Amino acid sequence: MNATEVIVVGAGPVGLTAALVLTQRGHRVDIVDGQAEGANTSRAAVVHSRTLELLEPYGVTGDLLTRGVPTPRFTVRDRDRVLVPVPFDGLPTRYPYTLMISQADTEAYLLARFEELGGRVLRPARVTAVTQDAAGVTATLDDGRTLRASYLVGADGMHSTVREQAGIGFAGGTYAESFVLADVRLHGGVPKGEVILYFSPDGLVVVAPLPDGMYRIVATVDEAPREPGVAFVQRLLDTRGPESEPAVVEEVVWGSRFRVHHRIADTYRDRRVLLAGDAAHVHSPAGGQGMNLGIEDAVQVGEALSEVLNGAPDERLDAYAAARRPVAEKVVALASRLTRLATARAAARPLRNAVLALAGHLPAVRRRLARQLSGLDRR
Repeated sequence: MNATEVIVVGAGPVGLTAALVLTQRGHRVDIVDGQAEGANTSRAAVVHSRTLELLEPYGVTGDLLTRGVPTPRFTVRDRDRVLVPVPFDGLPTRYPYTLMISQADTEAYLLARFEELGGRVLRPARVTAVTQDAAGVTATLDDGRTLRASYLVGADGMHSTVREQAGIGFAGGTYAESFVLADVRLHGGVPKGEVILYFSPDGLVVVAPLPDGMYRIVATVDEAPREPGVAFVQRLLDTRGPESEPAVVEEVVWGSRFRVHHRIADTYRDRRVLLAGDAAHVHSPAGGQGMNLGIEDAVQVGEALSEVLNGAPDERLDAYAAARRPVAEKVVALASRLTRLATARAAARPLRNAVLALAGHLPAVRRRLARQLSGLDRR
C-alpha cells in the first residue's frame, strides 16, 4: 500500500489546482485520473478575474496570460441589439477582463507547474472504492492497488465515484435542451473584444474569441448532433447571431454535444473526504462560471487541508464545506436565470428585451453583473 498525505481524484483543472496548492505548501499529494494524458475534452474556455488572482501565488497566471485572449467586455444581445453591456475594464483588479483560453491549455499549465514542484499523476487509473477510518482514507484502484492518505479530495466530475462512495446526495435536475459546443474559424459579423450571449426564440448562443483566431460557440438545441459541422453551426449563427452583417463559418476545428444539469452536493465533506468542482456542483454554461467556481473550491480546500495537516483544528474543513455550498447556490441560480432569460418563449421576448435594455442602462446593474461574472464579489 502506497502512503501519501492527500489523494486527489481527478486531474482536470480543479484536481490539478488543489494538488498544486498542497504541493507548493510542502505536502505529499498523489493525483489519480482515469484518462490517458491529453485525452481531455475542452469544454471550459473562460478564466475570470478572481480565478487569475487566486492562481497568481501558485505560479500559473503568467502562463495563462501569455496564451489567452483578454476580453474586456461581456454583452447580452438580441441579434444586433445590445440589451445589457457588461464592461470589465473598470473592475478593481489587476486583471480587468475575461481571459479566453481553452481548458486544454489551462490544464497543461497547471500540470506543468505541479510537475515542476515534483508532483505526479497516476494515469490511467480509476478509483473504484473509498473507505475511511479514524486514522485516514484508503482508495482502491481498478488494477487492485491501494493508496492510503490522511485525506482525499474528490474532483472527479459530475459522475463522481468519490461522492457516490461517500454516500453524498446530489440533488437537482436536468435542462430539457441539449447543448452543442464548437471551436470554429469564422469571419465577419462578430464584434471584437467581446464575449457575447445572444438571445433568440430558438435558444441561446454564446460566441467568444479564443487564441489562434478561433471562436468558441455554445448553444442550446433540442437535439444536438454528435459532431456539429459547418452547416449546423452556420445555421445557429444565421438564426440567432448577428443579423446586419452575418458571421460566416469557415471551419469547425472541434465540436461536441452534452446535456446540462443543475445540481449541488448535499454536503462538501464526509469525514476525511472533501468535494470540489463538478463533483460538488454543476450548472448551465451561461456566464462561464463552472471551471472558475471549481478552481476557487480547489484553492480553498487545498489551503484548508494544508492548515489542518500543519496542526490546525479539524473544524477548518467544516468551515470550507459550510462556506462553499452557499456560494455554489448563488452561482447556480445566476446561471439558471441567464438560461431561462435566453430561452424565453417568443411571446415573452419583447417584454424581456424592454426590461433588460432598461436595466442595462443603469450603471449599478452593469457594475453588479461585472462583479458577479468576474467572481470579484466572492473575494
